[in-house]
Amino acid sequence: MAGIMASRLKLLLAATGFAVFMQPALAEPPRAVVELFTSQGCSNCPPADALLVEYSKQPDIVALSFPVNYWDYLGWKDTLAHADFTTRQKEYAHGRNDRQVFTPQMIVNGKKSCIGSDKAQIENAIQMTLKGRTKLPVDIAVSEENGKVAISVTEVAEPVRRDALVWVLPVMRSQTVPIERGENKGKTVTYANVVRGLKRVGEWTGGSARFEVPVETARSGADGYVVLLQTAQDDRPSVILGAAKSSGL
Repeated sequence: MAGIMASRLKLLLAATGFAVFMQPALAEPPRAVVELFTSQGCSNCPPADALLVEYSKQPDIVALSFPVNYWDYLGWKDTLAHADFTTRQKEYAHGRNDRQVFTPQMIVNGKKSCIGSDKAQIENAIQMTLKGRTKLPVDIAVSEENGKVAISVTEVAEPVRRDALVWVLPVMRSQTVPIERGENKGKTVTYANVVRGLKRVGEWTGGSARFEVPVETARSGADGYVVLLQTAQDDRPSVILGAAKSSGL
């Protein structure tokens, strides 16, 4: 009898352990999403790129590099830039009504514009956009199962906008680029969490919700992905309500 009981206990423990293993890892809810608009052709950008590398190592920060292409005429074509990122930066500026588009520019939580190399200014912007909170107002969890990414948005009690778009961004964890011409000629710069695309996967209208996207679509050949829950103002990106990042980022 004792042997049977011991065997049953082992099976129970094994089953419990397997159940725990199958649960998605719960990442620390982020306090901020920081988006750096940068260029390999911008002499002022390397310090900001280094700061973003620093931010990318913080578990409660979602740090993203968006290389833009409008300095390509200066003698070096940015090898990571995309016109969609330039468009995103300009849309942010139109939404803020300040029309300020420059590099290195950091956008904090979809709202505040900062000089991308000024850590004190960025930290102040994080506190301002949180409005007394310790994290973004809407919790998001991601998990992978059967070839799909499941995105879970949790209902919140506090008053926030109840209309937002769900975006998935494929991200390269690190890219090191030797720059041969232009203002940064001779420098080798490392870029962290380089975005490779913007994919809209759904709309959130409040309450708890679940969205699915194929893993291959979310990653698109990159190292991982970031999920953003972001409001829009006149079809332009605005305040970020929640965010999550895949393992390894």
